Amino acid sequence: MAGLQWGWRVHGTGRTVTPGEVVAPDERLTWPRTVGIGLQHIIAMFGATVTVPLITGFSVQTTLFFSAIGTIGFLLITGNRLPSYLGSSFAFLTPIAAAKASGVSPEEGLQIAVGGILATGILLALVGVIAHLAGTRWIEVLMPPVVTGTIVMIIGFNLAGAAWGSCDAEGTSCTGFRSSPITASITTLAIVLIAVLFKGIVGRLAILLGVLVGYVVALIRSEVDFAGVTAADWVGFPTFVGPKLSLSVVGLFLPVVLVLIAENIGHVKSVAAITGRNFDDVTGRALLADGVATTIAGLGGGSGTTTYAENIGVMAATRVYSTAAYWVAGLGAFVLSLWPKFGAAVQTIPQGVLGGATTILFGMIGLLGARIWIQSKVDFSRPENLMPAAIGLIVGIANFTWARGDLQFGGIAIGTVAAIGLYHLMRWLGRVRGTSLEPASPASAPAGDEPAVLHDEPAPRI
Repeated sequence: MAGLQWGWRVHGTGRTVTPGEVVAPDERLTWPRTVGIGLQHIIAMFGATVTVPLITGFSVQTTLFFSAIGTIGFLLITGNRLPSYLGSSFAFLTPIAAAKASGVSPEEGLQIAVGGILATGILLALVGVIAHLAGTRWIEVLMPPVVTGTIVMIIGFNLAGAAWGSCDAEGTSCTGFRSSPITASITTLAIVLIAVLFKGIVGRLAILLGVLVGYVVALIRSEVDFAGVTAADWVGFPTFVGPKLSLSVVGLFLPVVLVLIAENIGHVKSVAAITGRNFDDVTGRALLADGVATTIAGLGGGSGTTTYAENIGVMAATRVYSTAAYWVAGLGAFVLSLWPKFGAAVQTIPQGVLGGATTILFGMIGLLGARIWIQSKVDFSRPENLMPAAIGLIVGIANFTWARGDLQFGGIAIGTVAAIGLYHLMRWLGRVRGTSLEPASPASAPAGDEPAVLHDEPAPRI
């Protein structure tokens, strides 16, 4: 197919990166160096990718399996032109929790959640096909930065209650921060100190390393149970879970598509800006690839996927944008997914440690929305920006719900619809009534109407 490339030419001597340049996607260093960078990508994606199944109760081993398959599929669908790792998306956390609660049993709840992931993947893949054929301008018009930022903030702050956790009626079994406040507090403090005291890859892995510190504290406090590790096999395939579609919860997952669209487009633009390559023709393929990866995950019990800024951080630090390193990362993750004892060991991370980590993580996810507003210079003196965002945030954070028969929508879905619908309604009414402050010339469009670009600064993906 035209525009696709396979194989890599050696960059310079293959031993160092030429000063002032980057190793392009179709280049590579020597294979030992490429493997080393690929292993860095595994470390970079690991913390966030496994945190999602730990929070949702999904299998870590299964999630790694579909993350690896998704990454390899992404490279194939984009013609080996676009470097990216597809890890677990935090945007799925709230709808997964709602879906699991809707089942009459834990097993059925898990199947319903997987069905929601499947539906999300199919819709995202369809968007990718349309974007490949018609371009992405319609997406940018539908979701300007004020809307995209609002949706991201809703998803992050809607999870605040999950970070604090809950307890049973007797108060003997708790989740989240409440399960072990001391361990959770130390975990939170460790993440903060690592982030501020260390530079480079260590600073970027603050959440992962902070969780390790919290895990050691939990070991000392006898909060870790190794029974599952002892029972697990050394080698074996993950446990797969089939999907079950439920109209009452599928609507909770659909807003996630909007976030995945924004993240993928932002990823493409970030890589293009740094490498000096034009990837406009591959944007639709990127959306399709993430949709296919999420669909496949939904068929077998894995978490929905998205592109990872943690891995863009590795590329920015090493100046190596070679897709060869991502083949190494994908294959390495696949090997880890066939090691049941490894998955069982990760599953032993106690609730207190997760509560400490998610206290920071969920807040950071929400503030990524504010970063979109700031970078795009959204003007909140304009009512058509201020009111849709304000209403959407309150609806989403307070978790407004609406149910009619088998259909049920929660705060994220209703808040998303409110933000998008009110924004476009207010702009249309303003133009009709002549009250809009919008300039007549598109060339001088006001700040906040330009497409949102999620830049390459490392940040947890949603």
